[in-house]
Amino acid sequence: MKRPFLIAALAIGVALLVIANSPKAAAKSAPAPQPAIHGGKSMSNYHKPADAELKKTLTPLQYDVTQKEGTEPPFRNEYWDNHKDGIYVDVVSGEVLFSSKDKFESGTGWPSFTRPLDASNIVERSDRKLWMVRTEVRSKHADSHLGHVFDDGPAPTGLRYCMNSAAMRFIPVSDLEKDGYGEYKKLFEGKK
Repeated sequence: MKRPFLIAALAIGVALLVIANSPKAAAKSAPAPQPAIHGGKSMSNYHKPADAELKKTLTPLQYDVTQKEGTEPPFRNEYWDNHKDGIYVDVVSGEVLFSSKDKFESGTGWPSFTRPLDASNIVERSDRKLWMVRTEVRSKHADSHLGHVFDDGPAPTGLRYCMNSAAMRFIPVSDLEKDGYGEYKKLFEGKK
């Protein structure tokens, strides 16, 4: 009895991967200009714009991922192989999410981190989609879907925050001050 269910679940999983890796999905995942909705570093500035505004400022892929809990294709997204120093913020609100200092190569094709840079901007909740229980990760203020967290990551946390590039905006160290995140520059001081 269990074997037909497992075969059906495997077939559905393969079909989802084929769809995600289709040329149409790849075209939608191309890097695009990121909106600068964040107006400074104060948490009171973190907010979710109206849906009509989001549809104007986000790419179709960013909107699908953050607002409809979509997933971008692995290995064909903007930050999976980014090795620059800087921070990652919510593409919708500008909430500080992750640091390049906690990013690691997971082999999954998505940007992966051992921990959030500011855990107060992260909300975790149970996700029972795709016939399994996972832990979804969302931004606190904009309620953007970011990805999922798994317990198969490296030390020191043992966690793998597997995120969608489309849900984040990367701010290199050289732009932290200019973009209103100067307080995070000290994280990268002394690094050669």
